[in-house]
Amino acid sequence: MKTTKIEWTDKTWNPITGCTKISQGCANCYAEAMAHRLKAMRIKKYAKGFDLTLHEECLSEPLSWKQPHTIFVCSMSDLFHNDVPFTFIDKVIDVIHRTPQHRYQLLTKRADRMAEYFHNHDIPQNAWLGVTVEMQSSKSRIDSLCELDAPIRFLSCEPLLEDLGKINLRNIDWVIVGGESGPWGRPMKEEWVLDIKRQTDAQGAAFFFKQWGTWGCDGIKRDKHKNGKLINGKVCQAMP
Repeated sequence: MKTTKIEWTDKTWNPITGCTKISQGCANCYAEAMAHRLKAMRIKKYAKGFDLTLHEECLSEPLSWKQPHTIFVCSMSDLFHNDVPFTFIDKVIDVIHRTPQHRYQLLTKRADRMAEYFHNHDIPQNAWLGVTVEMQSSKSRIDSLCELDAPIRFLSCEPLLEDLGKINLRNIDWVIVGGESGPWGRPMKEEWVLDIKRQTDAQGAAFFFKQWGTWGCDGIKRDKHKNGKLINGKVCQAMP
């Protein structure tokens, strides 16, 4: 059963919550806003708001999920944040190894640290590794990712904030693109999206377009649901 609104996954698992901003894509962080709402609602797990917090008590959650799921790890944080000890990451990876019925999606903006970790640890065969590439200045993260021997390597170009130009998709299996939502969402231009799709198609990766966000393909600001997710009248949501 799907238990998250994120269209490219089924479930989320958050043994870590909270993070710190490291790039322009973090400016209007949805997880930060949600964490503060949950704190205001007095949800115990978010008592510290968006301060980085390790939750040992949540590590065992996937062990009880018997049906296979695609699970986004740390949707409310970044598993490879510099303040997360490798010893704790070891515990997360151990759970992934112990639950081969699931597929886990590990997405980070800290590609160098992810590469450092996996140069000394086995990558589980049920773990997909991804990096966020929202601007040209973020493209160096791809280099760190493409050298890792993961079963699936993916990019999340969300929120896409500018034309990425030429992208080397060597060893990249899947590209997610989406515009920013919320009252402070920044616009995404149609030509940026179409250029990524052309390159993705040409280089043999799967292309998944999530949404236009707050700004439509026509450059008009409106509710994200009205802007929708069509590209040239079609839904493009391929999986690897």
